[in-house]
Amino acid sequence: MSPSAATHCPYCALQCAMTLTSPKALTPAETPGSEPVVAAPAIQVPAADTLTPAAPLLDVSGRDFPTNRGGLCRKGWTSASLLNHPGRVIEPLLKGPDGVHRPISWDDALAFVTSAVKQTRALHGADAVGVFGGGGLTNEKAYQLGKFARLALGTSRIDYNGRFCMSSAAAAGMRAFGLDRGLPFPLADLDAASTILMLGSNVAETMPPFVQHLQGARDAGGLIVVDPRRSATAAFTSDGGGLHLQPLPGTDLALLLGLSHVVIHEGLADAGYIAARTTGYDSLARSVASYWPERVQSLTGVPAGLIRDTARRLADGATKGGSYILTGRGVEQHVDGTDTATAAINLSLLLGLPGSARSGYGTLTGQGNGQGGREHGQKADQLPGYRKITDPAARAHMAKVWDVPESLIPGPGVPAVELLKSLGQPDGVRCLFVHGANVAVSAPDANAVIAGLRSLDFLVVCDFFLSETAVEADLILPVTQWAEEEGTLTNLEGRVLRRRHALAPPPGVRSELWIMARLAEALDAPSTFSADPETVFEELRLASAGGLADYSGIDYAMLDRGDAAYWPYPAGSEGTPRLFLDSFAHADGRAVFTAVTPRRRASPSSPAAEPARRNRGGKPMTLITGRLLEHYQSGAQTRRVAALAEAQPEARLQLHPATAAAQGIADGDLVLISNARGEVACRAALSTDIRPETVFLPFHFPELESANRLTEAATDPISGMPEFKFSTVWIRPAAAVRVTGFPVLQAEESS
Repeated sequence: MSPSAATHCPYCALQCAMTLTSPKALTPAETPGSEPVVAAPAIQVPAADTLTPAAPLLDVSGRDFPTNRGGLCRKGWTSASLLNHPGRVIEPLLKGPDGVHRPISWDDALAFVTSAVKQTRALHGADAVGVFGGGGLTNEKAYQLGKFARLALGTSRIDYNGRFCMSSAAAAGMRAFGLDRGLPFPLADLDAASTILMLGSNVAETMPPFVQHLQGARDAGGLIVVDPRRSATAAFTSDGGGLHLQPLPGTDLALLLGLSHVVIHEGLADAGYIAARTTGYDSLARSVASYWPERVQSLTGVPAGLIRDTARRLADGATKGGSYILTGRGVEQHVDGTDTATAAINLSLLLGLPGSARSGYGTLTGQGNGQGGREHGQKADQLPGYRKITDPAARAHMAKVWDVPESLIPGPGVPAVELLKSLGQPDGVRCLFVHGANVAVSAPDANAVIAGLRSLDFLVVCDFFLSETAVEADLILPVTQWAEEEGTLTNLEGRVLRRRHALAPPPGVRSELWIMARLAEALDAPSTFSADPETVFEELRLASAGGLADYSGIDYAMLDRGDAAYWPYPAGSEGTPRLFLDSFAHADGRAVFTAVTPRRRASPSSPAAEPARRNRGGKPMTLITGRLLEHYQSGAQTRRVAALAEAQPEARLQLHPATAAAQGIADGDLVLISNARGEVACRAALSTDIRPETVFLPFHFPELESANRLTEAATDPISGMPEFKFSTVWIRPAAAVRVTGFPVLQAEESS
């Protein structure tokens, strides 16, 4: 065990710096949690809050770093408590015919996987084997997972949960700028801004240390937050801090077109910048001509005066103290998410923000390695270095690095939702690997996803807990946690960071790099696969060289010195903290305006909803989903942290008091939320912070409280992003009776 390790938080893309120290040196025999764990059948797995946690093996302290400046959120402070959690899986577990998971040896586990892959390929072809990755994997694991899928498994069927996170913003950035990096400037640049427009992001709860970078804009009265809820971030606009725009869910695109209309028609656009650095302005100007503020007010519910005020403040900030436009999942997780992010970029280009030394546009990456995880081969259509898998030059480059014939590299696969829909289907995926994801909770239309998992011929899940997805697995492979491994991650600024190990993993746990290397050998894969992170990173450097996401000038030695490493970082350069200062990444060096228009959405109160209303009773509402301060993603980790689970032990449906009163619902009452895809039961939390026709449900909870039982697997046609932020649901009061520890809920008759 290292006496001290300088590393970064395992959760969000802010990647707050922290130091891990050992209270006392423990020998392996003394390490809590090193005893074998025998998993029970799925229905007997103990709830996270029934396990008594041991004292953490490591102390956590914040470390000074530009993103967090020594601060951590509750999740970061408690992150070490999971390293020796009593529910941790520390041996391979094979599910028997009786549904019980029992320990087996690593040799037997690898033999089972090898046999399953070979049998699936022989019966159904290579594309019947699928891989689902994660945005929390290190760059090394993400890179080698893409290589493993394509060369060792021979499949094109690989995608990852970043498709649920960054895909719309990435697609918009690529078509506007020719390059996708979440923040194309250091986060600290926000400190000096006088105006910041935040659309669909609640950083006060999702990444609290971020908030300090908003203080300058708030002091100037220039923090503008767009959110259907008065979130914790929106609350910072009070007392003269700025403006809160509260649109109807799904109308953000119309709002952005209205803002662009004001900028153009009030002469606020930066004409010199548009002429020198962009193309497509005339088409864009025509496309927003019909979105005058009063019309946009009727579409969005945002007063026309606020629309004009917002546009003027952004323009004023751009000429005086600096303006920034930032987007998050709230405006991107829609079937028109790419167009909405594009509209935000169009607005920023009209004002001359991207590529300015003191203004800009950016999108807030969510997962810990959501940026790096999408750059190096996990996405269905990409090769390392952000190369297109259909590009002959890219394929030739990778064939040379991997020392294989180009013909061995499969073509493009399918995006995540389509991949999950294919599970168990005759021409779909029959054998699935899951790494760093909990799709049984995090994917849209979760009931259908779980049914798909259960229909597979073989499911292998690499995890360190019995997540809801792992419980469904035929084989669970225990893998290292963040403080037990070496590697790199890329934060929301495009800065590559070092993850350093602070202690050895339990004896039965293996690195995913080791697992891939052993399986590749067993499958007689071409090329080489290493279990050593630095060796893999050295190959990643070669693979990325010359690509959009070029890491070739970065190595472990410079990161260990603390050098700032923003990609693109070609060998011999000093990296790129600020993108687009001189030109954009398109061949002509110009950014591209793309005209976009809203697509028609069926309102919950439209005539089309009449049959469902008659069948379900009650009033149709619009459901939006999101995160809580205490939890992260599917909650597979944070629900096991006692302090976090005690603070937020269950899902609660936020709804307006007037809406609740019309349904006879009181604060704390049990309610049923349902639609054609499923039903959820939870307690009501009444609040005037949400619009009356809208309800909010966090997505961290499983089973009866799983918000994604209700979300739709419809996707953006460009990015493949699912529609997480707009679902029609019906709310009813419920009566609860406890049977064998689980609530059995009965809906009360509607009046």
